Amino acid sequence: MSETTSSRRLGSPYTAVIRPVRGFGDLAVVTEQGKAGLSLLVWHGSSGELERLDFSQADYETTLTPDGRHILSLDDPTGSEVAHLHAFSRETGDALDLTPGLPDYTVRGLDCAVDSDTILITGANDDGFFALLTGVRDPDRARVIFRSPNETWSGILSADAQLAALETTDHNPGVRRFAVTVVDIATEEVIAVLSDGPLGPIRPVRFAQEPGDARLLAYTEASGYARPLVWNPLTGGRVDVHLPDLTGDVFPLDWHSPSGRLLLVHVDKGIHRVLEHTLVSDRTVALDHPPGSYFEPDVGATFPVMWASYYSRDGARRLLHSTWNTPLHVLESRGSESPTVALPPSPVPAGATFLSHTLQSHDGTQLQLWVGVPADPDHVRGTILEVHGGPNLVTVDRYDALAQAFVDAGWRYASLNYRGSVTFGREFREKYWGRVGEGEIDDIAAAVSWLEQHKLATRDSLFITGPSYGGFLTLMAVGKLPDHFAGGLAHVAQADWVAAYRQMNPAIKAAWVGFIGTNPDDDVDAWVRASPMSYVDSVRSPVWLNQGEFDTRTPPEQAQRYADALRGAGGDVLLEWFSGGHMPGGLAGMSHDFHRMIQLLDRRLRSERWDTVVD
Repeated sequence: MSETTSSRRLGSPYTAVIRPVRGFGDLAVVTEQGKAGLSLLVWHGSSGELERLDFSQADYETTLTPDGRHILSLDDPTGSEVAHLHAFSRETGDALDLTPGLPDYTVRGLDCAVDSDTILITGANDDGFFALLTGVRDPDRARVIFRSPNETWSGILSADAQLAALETTDHNPGVRRFAVTVVDIATEEVIAVLSDGPLGPIRPVRFAQEPGDARLLAYTEASGYARPLVWNPLTGGRVDVHLPDLTGDVFPLDWHSPSGRLLLVHVDKGIHRVLEHTLVSDRTVALDHPPGSYFEPDVGATFPVMWASYYSRDGARRLLHSTWNTPLHVLESRGSESPTVALPPSPVPAGATFLSHTLQSHDGTQLQLWVGVPADPDHVRGTILEVHGGPNLVTVDRYDALAQAFVDAGWRYASLNYRGSVTFGREFREKYWGRVGEGEIDDIAAAVSWLEQHKLATRDSLFITGPSYGGFLTLMAVGKLPDHFAGGLAHVAQADWVAAYRQMNPAIKAAWVGFIGTNPDDDVDAWVRASPMSYVDSVRSPVWLNQGEFDTRTPPEQAQRYADALRGAGGDVLLEWFSGGHMPGGLAGMSHDFHRMIQLLDRRLRSERWDTVVD
């Protein structure tokens, strides 16, 4: 492979998200990573038709009303994530503000009832968190049905739109172990709360599909690992699926309530295995499927998953499947039959298979590392170690055009699921609480040692990279592990928590007070210790920062402050800006960033500075 292959790959559009739309139409929204940005399509599951929509503001959270007549999306051209949700008519193109008169907010949950009018928005603004009911026919009658100063996320509606289930922290403020709070839509009263105590977070997944059936599929971590349950908030009845013979998390992705079947994914050391559990028989079976991933959590956005396998309304399994070298596509199965392709993957150049490895951090914590290598081992240029964002995200076995482009160009590529990653149990996910950036650095050091021991990296050609929290860890690593890396490539990084706090959007601000364990007004030292800004004097390698001008997660000012401080300490730093929010979109932007990074890597291997680079 070569950089020519890399360029061809980064010019090949591919499906990035598939999200089903509730209702009778058997529709799914397909988000395509295209050359100029994200494109929106609709997949008609029953016919197989793939329909391209004329919509220029798509993001990863854009969806449809069940009747397919309106596109629901934040009207946010800058990408700041602070705006108003709008309904865009597919017939006229008109944009309807669904929350007129409300101050701007960040969306943290979105659901639309089968009637295609009743819309539940979970959000946050300077007044706190809220769940709001609105509709396409009369948005002026929008009303808040729940409000809290504490984190509230991911509201969903029952089939008859009489109940709303919310992820809440009112039972244990400031601690991100959610309970399920159910609100009566008509009276706006809380009718039930489900919690397994301070150590047992519970999160809702989906109400039953039949009107009048109030049962709710959810999962608990009372055992330390995710396990499914079905709960009726009206009667208090609860059925837990314990699965004692399985180690690791078992996530319920969906259920077909008329038949009582639950679609589950067992995650063991990062590897997905799809199961189906039948409530009536209390029987769980492993399904036939190829290796790969079948869902991708996205716990810091509008929806709790980026994409996930699901049931069609008639009970067919729609297995969303991807691997490192195969873009997202749909496999379909019924009964015990083997799955067949219902929506094929986008055509892309052949890529490397990434293998999963387990290693141990310095304190004994078990870590998972994905590794892909070029086809020609005699012409390897170096190694990229990537750390994902979040931190409560995870790198799964799914197509990554940028990672494959590096491998195409002769680079080994490793991606670490450090402590804080999801799908490895509650303890692992929470292990950074109160000591942000400390244990994760030990994990990164352990990954470097493992790569060196297995002759997959040498420190003079090993570079670290990552977006968002991964960008933060990139900057922490070059400051706290100055002899481990030849350079750091940080995308939309958090570099100075203290400076960033005042400019973060309210949802992110609340989360980080919980993670760091204090408000900066009460204990600024904890925020200073967690900031890469505090370690600029130790940085020895060059640093590239790629930042969005309108970002409200990792705001611009703190990035500029870090670059100025590192430059003042004699460091080699290049700060570049793109016009957007937290992440740039489109293959053109991805290609630009890739070629810039390749240019910088080559300069470093020639012992040339990064801050003198010219276009």
